[in-house]
Amino acid sequence: MAMTEPHSDLPAIPIGPYTLGGDTPLFILGPCVIESESFIRKIGPLIKEIADEAGASFVFKASYDKANRSSVDSFRGMDCRDGCQLLAEMGRELGVPVTTDIHTEEQAAIAGEYIDVLQIPAFLCRQTDLIKAAAETGRVVNVKKGQFLAPWDVSNIAEKLRTFENVNFFMTERGASFGYNNLVADMRSIPWMQEAGCRVVFDATHSVQRPGGLGATSGGDGRLAPLLARSAVAAGCDGVFMETHPEPEKALSDGPNQVPLDELGGVLRKLIEIYRVIRS
Repeated sequence: MAMTEPHSDLPAIPIGPYTLGGDTPLFILGPCVIESESFIRKIGPLIKEIADEAGASFVFKASYDKANRSSVDSFRGMDCRDGCQLLAEMGRELGVPVTTDIHTEEQAAIAGEYIDVLQIPAFLCRQTDLIKAAAETGRVVNVKKGQFLAPWDVSNIAEKLRTFENVNFFMTERGASFGYNNLVADMRSIPWMQEAGCRVVFDATHSVQRPGGLGATSGGDGRLAPLLARSAVAAGCDGVFMETHPEPEKALSDGPNQVPLDELGGVLRKLIEIYRVIRS
C-alpha cells in the first residue's frame, strides 16, 4: 500500500465547535465510567481547566455502563438514559461535546437524543444492526476497531455507515490481540485506515490494557499510554482518546490503564506540539 500524508484529502469531521482532522488535534478525555454523579460533576471541570491551560480541544467521555466487564461482580455503572442525560448536562456546563459507548440498538436511540458522538465498542464493531441504529441517529459515530481486525478491514465498516447515510464517522485504533491477555499497537494501522477513507483516533489507554490480565479484572501499563500517544500522533493520527482519573489505583474500572489527572496537562501539551510539527 502507498503511504499518504495524514492531512491529505480526507474531509474534516465537525464535532460540536471542533473538527477532527483540522489544524489542532482533538482529544477524547474523561474517566472510564460514571462512578457516581458527584464524581462526574467534580472531574469534568477539572479536566476542562487542564485542557484549557494546555490549549487542547476535547470531547468529554465516560461510560454510563460497562457492559463487557470480566466478572459478574465488577462495577457496571448506571441506567442508559440517566447516564446520557448527566453527560449531556455536563457537556452544556463545560461547553464541550460528549461521548459514550452504546451496546444495543435501543441504547443507540436513547443516546442519540443526548450524546454528540456515539461510540461502538471494539467487541461490537461488526454488528450491522448496531451500526445501522447509530448511523440513523444522525450523530457522529466512533467505531473502535476490534482487536481481531486487520486495519484495512475497517473499510467494510465504513461502507456500512455510508450505506446507512452517515458520513460523519471515524475509527479508533486500540491495539490488536497479541497472544493471551496482551495487546500490541501497530502504528502502521493509522495510515492504513486513513487510506481506507477514515479519520483515525488513537486510544492510548486501552492500547496498554491487558484484557483479563488480573483474572477477574483487566490489568494494564498506564505509564506507557503517553509514550504510545506520542508515537501515534507522530504517525499521523487525527486525535487521541485517553482516559484519566484523579486516583487510578482507586478507579472502579480500568484503573491500571488510566493517566493520572495531575499528569494530564503535560501529556496534552507534548502531543499538541508533536501534532503541529507533523501537520506543518
